[in-house]
Amino acid sequence: MGTVTTSDGTTIFYKDWGPRDGRPIVFHHGWPLSADDWDAQMLFFLAQGYRVIAHDRRGHGRSEQTADGHEMDTYAADVAALADALDLRDAVHIGHSTGGGEVARYVARAEPGRVGRAVLVSAVPPVMVKSDSNPGGTPIDVFDGFRSSLVANRSQFYIEVASGPFYGFNRPGAEVSQGLIDNWWRQGMTGAANAHYECIKAFSETDFTEDLKKIDVPVLVMHGTDDQVVPYDDAGPLSVKLLRNGTLKSYEGYPHGMLSVHPDVLNEDILEWLTS
Repeated sequence: MGTVTTSDGTTIFYKDWGPRDGRPIVFHHGWPLSADDWDAQMLFFLAQGYRVIAHDRRGHGRSEQTADGHEMDTYAADVAALADALDLRDAVHIGHSTGGGEVARYVARAEPGRVGRAVLVSAVPPVMVKSDSNPGGTPIDVFDGFRSSLVANRSQFYIEVASGPFYGFNRPGAEVSQGLIDNWWRQGMTGAANAHYECIKAFSETDFTEDLKKIDVPVLVMHGTDDQVVPYDDAGPLSVKLLRNGTLKSYEGYPHGMLSVHPDVLNEDILEWLTS
């Protein structure tokens, strides 16, 4: 574990496990979580000989709680600072949800040789919010509701998200894990309320269309068809159409937090794609 200081003086926390000569995999977490959300993936790929790295986005987890910079350009610049500090080459960048948007923005702008492949899991690109150009998107009222709930009672809001739509625990017959719910809440409450509030705009309103078009490395897009947070039809399939070298893998009935609910399936699928 360590920290890196960005160009604006912000301290970013990261974990860095495994052999320094192993191929690096960088994990980008979702809102409002932290690097801890990647435990199941980091342990799995560490055992396969990879060098695994995960950071806490600014204002999240153990990174500095800044007054500003809570938008995708700065998030991507922070990742670039991390990649430069660790001199990462031919890295695989894997992003979940908001982290998928961060990956798209970073990879589209990365220095040549820094990135070898990318994976977008239940990711927010191309763009979430509904508009004339994105008629299948989520209405802005939904995100306004997120903001109102966060301001009114952030702790209760995070309990409701984790115990409901995030992992699909609100579906009939779902096998509920209290540990996942508690860990989601713990990670969320570790971060800064202002950062989480502003990040709602970043993940919902940022348009990643041009980023996706610029990416020239292979990209695996993984999305569950029962994603209640980032709806399948307005995300994964549309992203693949914009990518130069994209592959879509769909998961029937899987929820938004499928990496945690079904790590055995997704970890093996990512490994198979990386080694193919």
